[in-house]
Amino acid sequence: MKKTIDVQAAVALAANEAIAAKTQGTFGVGGVLLDQHGNVLKSLQNNVVRDGLIFDPTAHGERQLIDWYFAERAKGRALPAPEEITLVTSLDPCAMCTGAILSAGFSVVVAARDAKAGINHDASFTFASLPAGLRGQAGASFFYPAVKGASPFARESAGVVPKSFFIGKTIAEATQALCSLVFEATSDKVQVLLNSDPPREQLKDPAQLAPDHPLVRQLKTLYPHALAYRCTPHQPDAGLAPYLLDAVARDRQQGGEGDAVALLDSFGNLLLCSPGRRALSAICTAFMECTRQYAQLRYTLMQGLDAEAQAVVRQYLAHPKEGTFVFARGPDASAQSFMNLGAYGSTMEGPLPADNPSQFQYVSASLDDAQLQSICAHMPPLYRDVIRIRPVQVADQALVAALAEPVPLMQP
Repeated sequence: MKKTIDVQAAVALAANEAIAAKTQGTFGVGGVLLDQHGNVLKSLQNNVVRDGLIFDPTAHGERQLIDWYFAERAKGRALPAPEEITLVTSLDPCAMCTGAILSAGFSVVVAARDAKAGINHDASFTFASLPAGLRGQAGASFFYPAVKGASPFARESAGVVPKSFFIGKTIAEATQALCSLVFEATSDKVQVLLNSDPPREQLKDPAQLAPDHPLVRQLKTLYPHALAYRCTPHQPDAGLAPYLLDAVARDRQQGGEGDAVALLDSFGNLLLCSPGRRALSAICTAFMECTRQYAQLRYTLMQGLDAEAQAVVRQYLAHPKEGTFVFARGPDASAQSFMNLGAYGSTMEGPLPADNPSQFQYVSASLDDAQLQSICAHMPPLYRDVIRIRPVQVADQALVAALAEPVPLMQP
């Protein structure tokens, strides 16, 4: 088992993972999980893209490390308590990863700055992008080591001093520069890939495919009720309630608080409705499960196909920005909810279509509209200025009323 005794060694390991991510063709970011003695428990690279395809928009290094930690504990592995864990990342965590880290309760060591999506995008170390109730926790767990020198990468240290096993608490300029440049070298290329799906006018309705079509079979293997409901595009109605309520019940069975997320395509077809799996991991929320499952379905269907065959999959199973995510519960001010907002941003990875600004809808409000607007308005620039995240409540009041009444679990 590797052991790190200073911040420089830990960040160098994270930088190696970032280089591996760049080689893979995904965002050049990596992370390392350390125990209370500095032993390396796990290191991981970004896996948003594999084989030139979107694999999982939530597969940032930090999120993967957190899920790994909880999955290993669920298997019975003896691991230190979360407060004894330190996560070292090559890049300032995005909104999703920050929410995940705060949910997990880890300490964090951050190398490079991310001026677009990073939680410390403004280099103020105030965490003003977080809901007010989370800023103190972030201030008590995030550490930005000093980088000595005269280059633009130099900085003074900020945040909470890390664990005592870190003898040295500075990063070499060259390592800091590497973390920054590897990310910068990949960001634009991956953004182009993530926004390469066909426009809405080229999309095809999967409900018109034969029931035994391979794409329909795969879709229904993932979610047996796929294509069983259809509404006016982007206007979910009370007909969606049974599917959401069923997933809400399953969410509670699996350790959640009763949330669920449905994905409707641009034709109004129900493609997927997911509960969370919070008993497995503190960050397996319904949205994380929904967006991940849909992306991996598309990846599985396209993997190994030529470009023409991949294009057919993309036409019938389009990028989710063309459809609608419907949350049973609206966002609140918790770390998990902030993670969901960030993960939604990672799923969109670019401006919403001009004709679909209400892509993110919810049924039951958790905050009043002014509070929700404030949270979104304070998010880092990528989320507030580019994607323009703006959750809205569904218009159909019958759907709102229906979700207030529990129903038995549906049969597949």
